[in-house]
Formats: sequence, structure tokens, C-alpha cells
Amino acid sequence: MANAADSMKQVLDIDGAIGAALVDYDSGMTLATQGSGLDLELAAAGNTEVVRAKMRVMDSLGLDDKIEDILITLGSQIHLIRLVTAPNGHGLFIYVALERSRSNLAMARRQLQAVEQALEV
Repeated sequence: MANAADSMKQVLDIDGAIGAALVDYDSGMTLATQGSGLDLELAAAGNTEVVRAKMRVMDSLGLDDKIEDILITLGSQIHLIRLVTAPNGHGLFIYVALERSRSNLAMARRQLQAVEQALEV
């Protein structure tokens, strides 16, 4: 099991990772961040809105399901949002920004899942 700060360090070990944050989507507050080149506090707040919007749409559609992750592909970056499924992690997500040219999406998703499962909050 890893704490929040150690988990974000592990996220930065993913090939191409430039920034990572553990975020409470109820409040939009970051619990831990790692990396540079991005305003991770701003990214956390903005991605909180993405998660909330998707949850509202799912509710409106009557979908009885859970979000595993959300992928946003930009020209030069990939942004992944992984919701924490641990019982004590309700209301949290891990955000990671990756350089598209240096990352492998399938591997990044797998590694992010492993970090999420080992997270202890």
C-alpha cells in the first residue's frame, strides 16, 4: 500500500508522464501532486468539472454503472483521469498528463490502475 505522495511519485514513473495529482472531486481540492510544466491545481479543478459532468450525464441517462477512467487526447498530450475504487477512496480521482510522443496509452492505463489499486488514503 502507498500513501498519496508516494503514489503520485509512482505515477510520474509512467513513460511520458509530466504531471500527476490526486484530487477530491467533491471539493476539487488536490491531496497530492507531482511534476512540473502544468498548473496542477488548475488542472485538478478543471478535471473535477469533467468528472462531475460525466456523472450527471450518466445519471440523466439512467446508467447504473461506474466510471473507470476518462481519456482526453490532445495534439501533443494525453490526459487520463482514473477514479479511485478503494472503499476509503470514494470521491477521489488520479489525474495524469502524458507527453503523447513518449507514452504508450495501454501501458499507461495499466500502470495507473496498479497505482490506484495500491493507493492508501
